[in-house]
Order: sequence, then structure tokens, then C-alpha cells
Amino acid sequence: MTLIKSISGIRGTIGGVVGDNLTPLDIVKFASAYGIWIRSHSDNNKIVIGRDARISGSMVQNLVMNTLVGLGFDVVDIGLSTTPTVEIAVPLENASGGIIITASHNPKQWNALKLLNSRGEFLNSNDGVEILKLAESSNLKYNEVDALGKISEVKNYIDIHIDQVLSLNIIDVNKIKSSNFKIVVDAVNSTGGIAVPKLLNKLGVEVIELYCDPNGHFPHNPEPLKENLTDLSTLVVEHNADLGIVVDPDVDRLAFVCEDGSIFGEEYTL
Repeated sequence: MTLIKSISGIRGTIGGVVGDNLTPLDIVKFASAYGIWIRSHSDNNKIVIGRDARISGSMVQNLVMNTLVGLGFDVVDIGLSTTPTVEIAVPLENASGGIIITASHNPKQWNALKLLNSRGEFLNSNDGVEILKLAESSNLKYNEVDALGKISEVKNYIDIHIDQVLSLNIIDVNKIKSSNFKIVVDAVNSTGGIAVPKLLNKLGVEVIELYCDPNGHFPHNPEPLKENLTDLSTLVVEHNADLGIVVDPDVDRLAFVCEDGSIFGEEYTL
């Protein structure tokens, strides 16, 4: 069991002993430290929260959101999302920051809080150090009842993100549609199973879904490496597909499988 505190956030395995694992108390302390740090740098009381589909995600998200409400923040809950989607939602919401609840490519036992600034960017090292110090402090003060924040839900940010992608000048939607591509998508049963098929469908692609139910039960190691992609490779060949796409649970890593089942690794993708 593990708890890792760094300038980019806190991550660890769910359950176990406080201070050694990612327990509810550790989550509340770290979310509190982030909120207090935001308050010291901004008068804006809005924070965006999104998560991947991990089994522990709902529990972690509720702890984070209600901790921030207790500090007087208005939380924008964008629900099941991707890391890039949360990053664009922060400035679109004119928020003071955001938290992505995901342990990226780590196994299902893990979860994490990734912290963003008002531009939707990860914090710099100095900011991260300040938050770590606050998390170790016992001087955590919460608001009285008349000064609590609130939670609002905005659940269409994946669609907003997709529309932004399709509006880019480098994307020739009509040419892609005319190509009649067939693509297999492996989303390891996380939020890529929502985002990637939606994007491809808007591009006129025939999508074959593999592990696209966002239930958090990862069918294989979620890191998009060759040894974890045998099912995807097999399905690409079986369906005579043009391409296979695999993403990690929060969709910030991507790899391709070629039409012959060979791997085109993530080091070649942007």
C-alpha cells in the first residue's frame, strides 16, 4: 500500500492506514490544503472537478467536492471526464483552479488528485511545495453554515471538447468522413469509452468498441504498452480494421495499433 505526495498532487492506493495510503482523511487534508492555497491567491471561489471511471472515483470526488464546499467554494462537477477535458473546462468556466481525480495509467487500486491553476495547467514546483506544507499543517479552518459553497453539475464538457477539436483548422472533417475508416477502440473501461467513440462517430468512422464501458473494471493493465494490447491487436486483424486506438483511464496517453496488428507506440503520438 502506498501514498505518494508530490508537487503535482497526491496519489496512492485506496484504503489502509492514514498517512501511508490514500485514505478519506488524506483526501480531505489535501483537498483542504489546495482550497486554502487557492483562496490565498485568488478571490474567485469557483473550482472545476472531473474524474476518470475508477471504482473509487465517486467516493474520492464526493470527499473532495464537499471539502471545498466547506471552505466556501462553488464546485463545478463535470463528472466522468478526461484529463484534457478538465484542463479546458477550467478557463471556460472562469474558475480559479481544478482537480482531476485520476491515477492515470496506474492499476485500479490507485487514485489521485491532480491539481490545476486558473489556466487549466498543472501547478509549478513552488505552488506544489506550498500546498504540501499546508497539507501537513493542523491550521485548517472551514466556513460557517451561511458561508458554505455549493455544487453545480455541468455534464456536457466532453461534447464541448470534441466540438473544439473538430473546429481546428488542421482537422479536415469531410476528408476523414469520405475515407470510411474502421477503427477499434480500447478504452480500458474508463472515460475514453465515452470520449473517443463520440469523437470518431462525428468523423464518420465505423467504431468497434473494446472495453468501452466506463465501469472502472480495467480488463488489463491500463498502461498502453505492447504487452497489454494483445486483445486490441487481435480485434484489429479480425475485423480488417484500418487502425486500433488505446487510451489510458484519463485519456492523456494514447497508442495506435496498425492494420496488421503491430503496435505504433505512444512515443510517436502527440
